[in-house]
Amino acid sequence: MKLFHQEMLPCSVGLISRVLCKKWVVELLLLCTLFLAASAQDLIGNVKNSTTNKPDGGDDVVLLSLGQGMEEAGRTQTDAKGNFTLKLDDATKPHLVRVIHQGVTYHRMAPPGTASVEVEVYDVSKKLEGITVTADVRRFQAQGSELQGICLFAVNNASDPPRTQMNDQNFEFYLPEGAQVDQSMAMTAGGQPINSAPVPQKEKDRYAFVFPLRPGETQFQVSYHLPYSGEASFNPKPLYGARHFVVVLPKSIQFTAATGTNFQAMNDPRQGDAVVQVASNTMAGDPLGFKISGTGLLAEPGDDSQGTPSPVSGAQTSGAAAGRDSRPGGGLGPPIDAPDPLEKYRWYILGGFALVLAGGAIYIVQQKKAVPDYGSSGIEVSESPFASKPRPAGSLLLEALKEEIFHLEVEHKQGHISQQEYEKAKAALDQTLERAVRRSAARAI
Repeated sequence: MKLFHQEMLPCSVGLISRVLCKKWVVELLLLCTLFLAASAQDLIGNVKNSTTNKPDGGDDVVLLSLGQGMEEAGRTQTDAKGNFTLKLDDATKPHLVRVIHQGVTYHRMAPPGTASVEVEVYDVSKKLEGITVTADVRRFQAQGSELQGICLFAVNNASDPPRTQMNDQNFEFYLPEGAQVDQSMAMTAGGQPINSAPVPQKEKDRYAFVFPLRPGETQFQVSYHLPYSGEASFNPKPLYGARHFVVVLPKSIQFTAATGTNFQAMNDPRQGDAVVQVASNTMAGDPLGFKISGTGLLAEPGDDSQGTPSPVSGAQTSGAAAGRDSRPGGGLGPPIDAPDPLEKYRWYILGGFALVLAGGAIYIVQQKKAVPDYGSSGIEVSESPFASKPRPAGSLLLEALKEEIFHLEVEHKQGHISQQEYEKAKAALDQTLERAVRRSAARAI
């Protein structure tokens, strides 16, 4: 009997081991199955044509993964009802959904955990009514024998019904004679800044952006330099009317408006080293010439909570403003509660668009891949010209997320998005920011 137990003992131990081993394998397979189910899932979506207010069928849909870079992770087409389904390679990563409609791309972010998206597209026309320039800002600074300039354009597409304008000279402008372009970018409302090179036209110093003007606001920036002898004259030759034409320059540079212009000088407490010269409600072809002399550099914009800009007392202006303000006693000043005509364009005046470009590009530049926006326009993602030193990828991501949260709060306060859209986007950004903070903390340990 004892011998029987001794012989059975190894068999029992082996049997138990095999049972436990099989159980462990089953549990491991179950965990792997659950992990794969969490990592790979379907992303369903719908494409709506907001020009016709109908679903849009037959559009190409591209899924871009935004993990360590930007890679195509899937591609499909919308059905007759505008629906599509894409397989997410990893549901824990953020994705970008790109829809191509009539040659123009439209995008929608899909943060981790997103199960469905809706993308708006618009029909394309070569020429539209309702295209206006809300702000045309020219910034200057000079040092030594070189003058540096930045042109900022805020273009609004209020077409009805909403459509996208696209042609080979979609937005044209002039640069000063002798200007050499250093960097140029474009950005749609809620989008990411991307490189967009202006195309020289047949007429000297005339350029055009081959970039779609989608409904809403599109922003363009061109930085350039040119030789400088201590003074220079400019004739902007506006091709469009502008709600505000603005010149920003250091106080150490003298500004002289040409005869027949109507500039008003303003001091801005947020950037005490600068003077802002403003001509409002200009029309195409209006005289906007001016002369500058001297040298000086613009500092970074200051705190935005210090107050609103005010007209410069005794400053040199032209037209009716000069006649009124130069009288003894200064004439009738603006009412104390008069609205600031530039409040809506504060960021343009202070170079905020440059900062937006730098912050918004942070997340995209990591992949270092070309991201064409329209046909063969040659648009590609690149680092902002305002970024001077390489920084850790983790800190760049954190800054980009903080920038996105800031703009989300601004849009919410201005009533541009609904409460439901705000809460959904805020929750997704908070979740991504929390994960990024944890990763940065882990790397620091």
